[in-house]
Amino acid sequence: MLSNSKKILGINGFGRIGKLSLWNHIGRKYFSEIVVNIGRKAGTSLKDIALYIEKDSTYGSLQSYLYGYKANRIIDNIDEDKGTMTIDGIPVTILREARNPKDIKWKEHGVKVVVEATGKFKDPAAMPDSKEGAARGHIEAGAEKVIVSAPFKIKEKGIKMPEDAITLVIGINDDKYDHSKHNIISAASCTTTCLSYMIKPLLDYFGPQKILSASMATVHAATGTQQVLDRLPGAGATDLRKNRSIMNNIILTTTGAAKTLALVIPEMQQIGFIAESVRVPISTGSLIILVLALCEEPGKPPVITRKLLNDIYKNAEEKEKRGYIKYTEEQNVSSDIIGHYGPATIIEGSETHTRTANMTLDLAKLYNIPSDQFTGKIPATIEIPVTQAVIYGWYDNELGSYTNMLGDLTVKIASKVYD
Repeated sequence: MLSNSKKILGINGFGRIGKLSLWNHIGRKYFSEIVVNIGRKAGTSLKDIALYIEKDSTYGSLQSYLYGYKANRIIDNIDEDKGTMTIDGIPVTILREARNPKDIKWKEHGVKVVVEATGKFKDPAAMPDSKEGAARGHIEAGAEKVIVSAPFKIKEKGIKMPEDAITLVIGINDDKYDHSKHNIISAASCTTTCLSYMIKPLLDYFGPQKILSASMATVHAATGTQQVLDRLPGAGATDLRKNRSIMNNIILTTTGAAKTLALVIPEMQQIGFIAESVRVPISTGSLIILVLALCEEPGKPPVITRKLLNDIYKNAEEKEKRGYIKYTEEQNVSSDIIGHYGPATIIEGSETHTRTANMTLDLAKLYNIPSDQFTGKIPATIEIPVTQAVIYGWYDNELGSYTNMLGDLTVKIASKVYD
């Protein structure tokens, strides 16, 4: 058993978010040790896993990411028998046996906080002994807190969200976290995190009553669940597009951002909201196109303009001292966002647009009022000015935006456990 004074992080799953979470925490040096569970053999030796950690097709090498292009290699002391290595001075242990969370040796390695990054264990209500495994299995294995790098998804209908589970976006609603109560935490998704920072400044300024409706589409980079080449769908598959090549196609898909956003920002339940997703063949660097219908004051000139909206985001950037929201008037493309460290969203102010028009309401039809009830003082129709706004927000859905936000949330939760 390792000393309780050490801050030891566990990471379960070593796909994109798992690997980049390791990069993030190696860089920030909050945890004195890191234990990564991959749950299987990989390559021919631990050296192959070290090369996987060191090199990345999107972000380059780990040492260059941390220290620039002149940096030397920072992975050494590779011990095949112990499954250990040192990365930039941080001891890292690689576990290659258990796939079910309840069987991972977290307690033996002194791990109290686990980032669940497999994308498989998203049901906070599933019991530790579930056949397929469960996020709660990490707690049975010795962890105290589990942070799921995906939105919760309760499989069994009619089951309510457990009281010890909560969805958090750092800087938006992490003040709702109760260390004595919450043990299973969802860090939402990259899209919900970006969207939260696009919506929250508008809600703070206008209130939910002025936002008549909202919709968003994320033009999203490829993810590991998609196919490189066309593939025969599995038995019972209903969305055949998931089996088409991401290298050659723009693919329509779904997103749970609308449902998850309401967990993070409850006021969104008062607003009609639609969220859609389109996958495009790039490795990272995604974009949210947010469209809102905003109510103006009847009988007065419209006040909701492009300048007002951009000023709202400029003020939000100034108030957000941690850099989670950024405003720019540069003309960006998606590759400019890759590795842009820090912000959940980068508002492209030069592309903010507004248009105002009157919406006519026929009171006779709306309230079923007989026509003879209307007089000169009570008109049969009224006009309500509505401004439609379009706002663009960039985000590096892997390392720069989401994994950074996930890392900050992990440190906040760990600080209550270890400090």
